[in-house]
Amino acid sequence: MAYDNDTGSSTPQARRDDVVRAEKERFGGIKWGSAFFGWLTAIGMTVLLSALATAIGVGVGAANSSGAEQAADQAQQNAETLGIASGIVLAIVLFLAYYCGGYVAGRMARFDGVKQGLAVWLWGIIIAIIVAVLAAVAGSQFNILNNLNGAPQIPVDGSLMTVSGIIGLVIALIVPLIGAIVGGKAGMRFHRKVDQAGVDHQSGLVG
Repeated sequence: MAYDNDTGSSTPQARRDDVVRAEKERFGGIKWGSAFFGWLTAIGMTVLLSALATAIGVGVGAANSSGAEQAADQAQQNAETLGIASGIVLAIVLFLAYYCGGYVAGRMARFDGVKQGLAVWLWGIIIAIIVAVLAAVAGSQFNILNNLNGAPQIPVDGSLMTVSGIIGLVIALIVPLIGAIVGGKAGMRFHRKVDQAGVDHQSGLVG
């Protein structure tokens, strides 16, 4: 059994590119459904990784403490260092969480991994705006993102409008965007390997 090669390409790589180009023209673009499930993955990973980071931090603090008074003095002396460390941990958590979210979206959509990652990030912004409006209208008890460390929030009451709050908000916006885009590209790359395997198999049958 043989397959006809109608593309005119002479190498498996070139034939794969031809196939992917034709598929992308028809099925490419942002897939908002895939991106939504990617965002759900990112939020779930944010909760899990934040809980893990908190548990590790509590464990380390308990192991290093030698009396309440000494611990309080040390915390006061190292407040700036602790703030920087918390920011680094937050950035790592958000990057990993949104990398996973972008990967899910890119894997589901197959094409345009960067756009899928961007869409995952946009879902986070859209949900944050909806929650902020709901909290402003119906009360702060509806600000469900307040319990998720690192989830983008809109400071409707001005509580985040401090230097540390602004820095945290920047981290919560920029780092997830980078992680989601990188993850989206990684998820899409899996399908290129699958496409290449199919073309290689077809080439073997043709030969």
